[in-house]
Amino acid sequence: MKPLPVILGILLVAFSAAIRAAGATVTQARPNILWIIMDDVGAELPCHGEKAIETPNIDRLVREGTKFDRAFLTASVCSPSRSAMITGMYQTTIGAHHHRSGRGTEKIHLPAGVEPVPALFRRAGYHASNGNYPSKGDGIGKTDYNFEWDPKIYDANDWAARQPGQPFFAQLQLWGGKNRNDNGRWYREAAPKALGTLTRPEDVTLPPCYPRDPVLLEDWAQYLDCIRFCDLQVGSILRRLETEGILDQTFIILMGDNGISHARGKQFLYDEGIRTPFIVRGPGVARGAVRGDLIEHIDMAATSLAAAGIPVPPWMQGRDLLAKDYRKRDAVFAARDRCDVTVDRIRSVRTERFKYIRNFHPLRPMLQPSAYKDAKPTVIRLRELHAQGKLSPLQEELLFSPTRPKEELYDVQADPFETRNLAGDPAFQSTLEDLRARLDRWMVETRDPGPESEKAYDASHAYELKNARSPKQREAMIRDNARTKQWAREGK
Repeated sequence: MKPLPVILGILLVAFSAAIRAAGATVTQARPNILWIIMDDVGAELPCHGEKAIETPNIDRLVREGTKFDRAFLTASVCSPSRSAMITGMYQTTIGAHHHRSGRGTEKIHLPAGVEPVPALFRRAGYHASNGNYPSKGDGIGKTDYNFEWDPKIYDANDWAARQPGQPFFAQLQLWGGKNRNDNGRWYREAAPKALGTLTRPEDVTLPPCYPRDPVLLEDWAQYLDCIRFCDLQVGSILRRLETEGILDQTFIILMGDNGISHARGKQFLYDEGIRTPFIVRGPGVARGAVRGDLIEHIDMAATSLAAAGIPVPPWMQGRDLLAKDYRKRDAVFAARDRCDVTVDRIRSVRTERFKYIRNFHPLRPMLQPSAYKDAKPTVIRLRELHAQGKLSPLQEELLFSPTRPKEELYDVQADPFETRNLAGDPAFQSTLEDLRARLDRWMVETRDPGPESEKAYDASHAYELKNARSPKQREAMIRDNARTKQWAREGK
């Protein structure tokens, strides 16, 4: 016979399921909080101007909530981005800015007093969950935090296990753009069944830094269909909330963890890498509103806590976007650091009109060797076209320049794809100086630690080698590591 607590637990779950099946509304004092995080998805959505696809479910969130048109990530790759997201802190401030760092022998610990957001929700009586969607019974969903954390900050991988009437803080991780990572298998087998028709490559509009080559057009079409698949998943999630009678009691935020995984997107600080959709729906949220003020993705932590009536900790750098006394940002900041064994250090500050980028390794090529990116069909093809001399002068400059400018300045209103560097233009000298000073202040005020130690780098490299997916990837990592070490010796 099962112990009494187990029996009671089964009965409680069954009772909750019965309520949901009946379509009854569960009354609770505080709203649920739901984060829907799309992997490798930038702002290429119809609500931001994309014409080649339709996303009716995401459009519903826009109609019934508030869309933030100028939302930016503080990091352009998943683990620093998610480390910042889950703490409401800049990844540089908490020392989690190098991709997949803290995994080997050199551990990273959060600054004293700083806690992951789920811990704050649990202490306030919330059920906290994190699941991949759709769930495959695979335990807790994607975390990818670069610091040490207690798995007990999550109760489960779904809110179904909560007590009746207990509010929940939940995250649902959508595979997003990563669906096109398996050599096209998902696209050939699952996408046609799920979507019916596929986006035609000839209908795709590419940024000017990419040639209209069949390989690149096909990849971008697949990416747009990944977004369409995300939209189907969002629709399924909304229907579940409606069936359970809790949709209007649930505060929803939809965003991406980094931009499209492409040559100039993910891992870089151009808008292609750091601009994100950011849509909020739920109690206290204006319906059908569009906000054009600059926000950072770390604002979702403070905004969610405030929506639940939980005090925002004074150490948190994110801001409550819906506060009555909300102070708009006049600039947003981002950082890119080591990704795998590809050492880099880039910082940026963006206002409504201008973006300033500082490259700390100007003697290295724009597209450094990268075992991760060099295995992608798009980068393979771009390198082939470069070798064949088939890229335009602009594409050569933006992608394959053997060195980089120390400073980049773009008028993002006149030049949204950031193709014309104005840093050397005397007409923009005052703007350059102002943004240079702003970035300097931000780095000091937020305690940007800069490069990691050689010991930490070596520990991360050893971890990555141990977890290489194939002998070929392992060989590429060893080769890239040797080149990185050589460049460091040469002062590059």
